[in-house]
Amino acid sequence: MTEAGPIRIILADDEHLLRAALSALLVLDGTIVVVAQAENGHEAVIATLRHRPDVLVIDLEMPEMDGLDAVASIMSTSPGQRVLMLTRHARPGVLRRALKLGVMGFMSKSADPEEIGEVIHKVNDGQRWIAHDVLEASVVDDSPLTEREADVLRETREGYSVRDIARRLHLAPGTVRNYLSNASQKTATTTRHDAARAARDRGWL
Repeated sequence: MTEAGPIRIILADDEHLLRAALSALLVLDGTIVVVAQAENGHEAVIATLRHRPDVLVIDLEMPEMDGLDAVASIMSTSPGQRVLMLTRHARPGVLRRALKLGVMGFMSKSADPEEIGEVIHKVNDGQRWIAHDVLEASVVDDSPLTEREADVLRETREGYSVRDIARRLHLAPGTVRNYLSNASQKTATTTRHDAARAARDRGWL
């Protein structure tokens, strides 16, 4: 319990039963209160910017906008937002991007609600927490992409043109095309959009 009262959180998860159960269990000791719930990434962004919770607890994989994209959107407007991300599968590359976005906690959805509650307190206090099982699954990065190739594919997923990507990443357009060509070869695809989609599906972004 903080001096200002219980920790205010938002729960974002597309699994209604899991979200409802977690919501009911987290508030039992009175130190946490759920101010809003969201069933997809888009709703999570709207709810977070509206309610300004102490901690956003968000699922990684959700429809319309996944957890990472939702956090990126939130951080662009509210960079200090504290986030605990939950996942069933810690794919290679995901943890790195989450930390880069400013996510402070990362743990499995299968964790005990009491443990999730403890981590919410840690994140609220400004501590970083990465569950051992998530870290163990994430340290083996089997991506053949270089960091720059991954960067241009992320920009491609956002819908930017080659010229726009070059401007945003401070690269020459020809250099961007080379990175995209290499990425297409490594993903066995023929277009940059297919390469970006394949890389994301394999957890390389």
